[in-house]
Amino acid sequence: MAERKSDRTRAAILTAARERFGADGYERATIRAIAADAAIDPAMVMRYFGNKEKLFAAAAEFDLRLPDFLDVPREKLGDAMVRHFFTRWEGDDTLRALLRSSVTNEVAADRMRQLFAAQLAPTLRRLAVEQPAVRAGLVASQTLGFALCRYILELAPIASLSHDEVVAWLGPTITRYLTAPTP
Repeated sequence: MAERKSDRTRAAILTAARERFGADGYERATIRAIAADAAIDPAMVMRYFGNKEKLFAAAAEFDLRLPDFLDVPREKLGDAMVRHFFTRWEGDDTLRALLRSSVTNEVAADRMRQLFAAQLAPTLRRLAVEQPAVRAGLVASQTLGFALCRYILELAPIASLSHDEVVAWLGPTITRYLTAPTP
């Protein structure tokens, strides 16, 4: 029974941390505020995670849940990836919290780099694209830049584009990044 309570406590802390890091960014989020959001004593946060950096690392765990894209025609790869990325961005505050924090915090920036290197590059290798690491970086630059403008800066009219409009604008660029001959 104690283990179940500890799992619930840990989950409550992580939920509160994701929300607080997402709203305030890494620098402004405090252990006290996160503990208050989770309705626990700040000492419990420290007991479970040790420090703010380790809490952030745990809260920033994110799975892009990339499909293999092997059945997608090459000329539609960008559309499929863009649709997938933005469904993930809008379905989970963790990625937005990580993006917001990565702009001002090296730990968060490193986490974002690891996320794309560890998850996107292997997918591109399975797709047998040339220079998968370079192309993963290009895809990341486009999707992260767009996400920053849409979700963090809320730049009009980017913030109000429909999913289909986002795919129509970004899909061809991502397809080019994935399929164009190496310069």
